[in-house]
Amino acid sequence: MTDSEATVQCWLVERSSFGDERMVTLVYAPPAGDRHLTKQLSTNLLMRKRVTAAIDVDPERLAPVEDSETRERYAAEATRMAETHDPDDEV
Repeated sequence: MTDSEATVQCWLVERSSFGDERMVTLVYAPPAGDRHLTKQLSTNLLMRKRVTAAIDVDPERLAPVEDSETRERYAAEATRMAETHDPDDEV
């Protein structure tokens, strides 16, 4: 099995901040929008880490998206990101 078969390419579909903007939440999802990976980073870490348009994720790390409205939104945003960015583009 190759790395591409062992992982799922997921696109950045949501970025939000909370707690006086000291924490940033990044949500990545595949184009189907049916699963997601959520990452929470401090703003300090975010300044030192590249945030790219897409990441490769082990399928076991992806959680299902239960809500159909969210699933549709994630699918639309993942598709838009894939059409307008290369996976390694910093966003």
